[in-house]
Amino acid sequence: MSDPMQEIRASFFVECEELLEALQDGLEAMSDGDTDSETINIVFRAVHSIKGGAGAFGLDQLVGFAHKFENALDAVRAGTLGVDEPLVRLFFKCGDLLSDVVKAARDGELLDNGVIAPIVAELVDAMGDAAAEDEAEEEIDFTPAGLALDLGDLGDLDATADDMSDLGGLPDLGGLPTADGDDDAPALAPAPSETCYKVTFSPEAELYAAGSEPLFLFRLLAELGDVDVSVDATSTLPALDELQQNAALLTWTIAVQTTASKDAIVEVFEFVDGLCELSVEPMDGTPNAGAGDLPTELQPLQSPLPSPESTSAPASEEARPPTEAASDAPAPLPQVEKAPPPAPAAQAPIEQEQDAGKPNPKASPKSATVRVDLERIDRLVNLVGELVINQAMLAQSVAGSGLPTNSPVSSGLDEFQHLTRNIQESVMMIRAQPVKSLFQRMGRIVREASTAIGKDARLVTEGESTEIDKTVIERLSDPLTHMIRNAVDHGLESEEERRAVGKPERGTVTLTAAHRSGRVVIEVSDDGGGINRARVQKIAEEKGLISEGQTLSDSEIDNLLFMPGFSTAAEVSNLSGRGVGMDVVKSSISGLGGRIHITSTPGQGTCFSISLPLTLAVLDGMVVQIEKETMVVPLNAIAETLTLRTGEIRALGPTTQVVLVRDTFVPLLDLGAELGYREPKSDYTGSVALLISQEDGNRAALIVDNIEDQRQVVIKGLQESYGHVPGVAAATILGDGQIALILDPADLIANASGQTAPDPALRKVG
Repeated sequence: MSDPMQEIRASFFVECEELLEALQDGLEAMSDGDTDSETINIVFRAVHSIKGGAGAFGLDQLVGFAHKFENALDAVRAGTLGVDEPLVRLFFKCGDLLSDVVKAARDGELLDNGVIAPIVAELVDAMGDAAAEDEAEEEIDFTPAGLALDLGDLGDLDATADDMSDLGGLPDLGGLPTADGDDDAPALAPAPSETCYKVTFSPEAELYAAGSEPLFLFRLLAELGDVDVSVDATSTLPALDELQQNAALLTWTIAVQTTASKDAIVEVFEFVDGLCELSVEPMDGTPNAGAGDLPTELQPLQSPLPSPESTSAPASEEARPPTEAASDAPAPLPQVEKAPPPAPAAQAPIEQEQDAGKPNPKASPKSATVRVDLERIDRLVNLVGELVINQAMLAQSVAGSGLPTNSPVSSGLDEFQHLTRNIQESVMMIRAQPVKSLFQRMGRIVREASTAIGKDARLVTEGESTEIDKTVIERLSDPLTHMIRNAVDHGLESEEERRAVGKPERGTVTLTAAHRSGRVVIEVSDDGGGINRARVQKIAEEKGLISEGQTLSDSEIDNLLFMPGFSTAAEVSNLSGRGVGMDVVKSSISGLGGRIHITSTPGQGTCFSISLPLTLAVLDGMVVQIEKETMVVPLNAIAETLTLRTGEIRALGPTTQVVLVRDTFVPLLDLGAELGYREPKSDYTGSVALLISQEDGNRAALIVDNIEDQRQVVIKGLQESYGHVPGVAAATILGDGQIALILDPADLIANASGQTAPDPALRKVG
């Protein structure tokens, strides 16, 4: 049986990821000049919610740093700390560090204090006098207490400050006078400066669903002073036969007599913002008005607020007076099954001040979500893949049986095929995730890289909501990191160089994502000086990568950056130059079934374009025959099919040929010869060819023997068993149970010999 606390803890760290995303969004808005109160509140709420949830699990390092960060944000909210560019940069550093501390806490580790201390010192310097006031404030001492609430325990909820000191896990409210020898902790004489507030609290069903416990809130209120709690359990209760199990029907009215401010009372309910109706108002009459000012229909109850021990103890023990040891120190936490701490949910805290009549935007209904382990989704994807294979087998069996196309079996099979495809697409959508989290990580790379080399750079992102398979997102992180660092290090000019050519001193790296033709295209571009092609070719010649004096096109020179060992860096640094590690980038992208292309304009910048499949599980393919071998060519790579005619085929050298396609000559490649199944033919007239269009605009015609069908196939990887096979992306299982290779057209074209005619020299020898 799984541990409920571990499940709640795991849920907290998932919510931390969402909160960190919201934090980055808010900081990006602040960086763009949007410093209104709502934007600042979004950032503050994210940090505050992380701190509160971390406190529930005793993550002291996370609580401590988040508290310092929160204080600086609170000073901005209060107007005592002005927002400028250096402060926003500091907040970005704090956000990055907060992410590291969250990750360390999730892994059960502690971050080196030497990493945290300098950032905290910068925060203190930035806050100035506000930091000194913060140090003078009382430190928060919060310890979660497990508690199972039963409505029977709500019969009496009047508690004084001394009653609260006996509750396990709550700090002792020392310094308050008590009557000697009176174990029942009588009511205290109110201080002249105290005020009595009336709190009306009506939870919604979502509050209970999130695991929040109203009794925890009442106990926290009791830390502020004397409380009288009344529950309205009659006027809202329906008839028994109309009672709904998950409905929220109770409303509490609490009189709080305290020296604290109204804001302090509101802060108690910050973690249930949007999950309840709440009002906090000073009570009419004298400042020290007590529970007698409550409405007569809500009679105050006169027994103390139950402690964790009393809520789980038998009724005969509930009246037991506290022991002498319990009055000296907080009682140990009881081990109550399924007793979560206050929910570390991602709800934002309640606005301390709201204009009358304006709805709370955070209280708007949200779409329901369900978190599922990735292993379960992977298993579902595999099962759907088997379903697709079995559907193809069934279709092939029916086709071989000779049944007419309008028979009930054939019609039912067509509907089954349509349903299978819809199921497959729906399952793929479950695995799909927005690239936003990946793009936000790249923002940190830009900040760290620009700081390391003394450049001023920013990241602009577009298409963050574009969805792609989760596996693809995870494996894209390293290639994008290489490309982003190279763009900052050697793509962007220095501030002096940019000023000299009339560019803004701050360079821009743009990261975009979009769906195009059934694929995802991710582009990394910069507004730097572009690729110095003459220098690139000279370096390639010096390293022996190409022959000296070789004539190359701009595209061929650009592709030299992907050659192993190529680098334009004049000296070694902690950041690689443009081209360093780019061979690894290309290999990683190819391993994902993707392609990468470079375009560069001198003086304007460079763009790296990555084209990737939407998923690594299935694809639409063209089933072809090559020398009695069945193979699959990805459909999204095929522009059109051709039947070669006499007069369209032209010789280009002794062993290579091209084909004329609408006034353009396209290289002709014989797949049978390229894959080693046969020797090139002497005549290709009447042969079938697939016109392949690549991301860089280049095209090629691949000759096949026959086109059999167009169908959806399930991808089965080969790399774990066979490593990288040139020209082959993966394999699949066809409807008749036959295994077919899935070809990689781009790799085939890049490594093709181009031989489409018998070698004359070999013919003479024979």
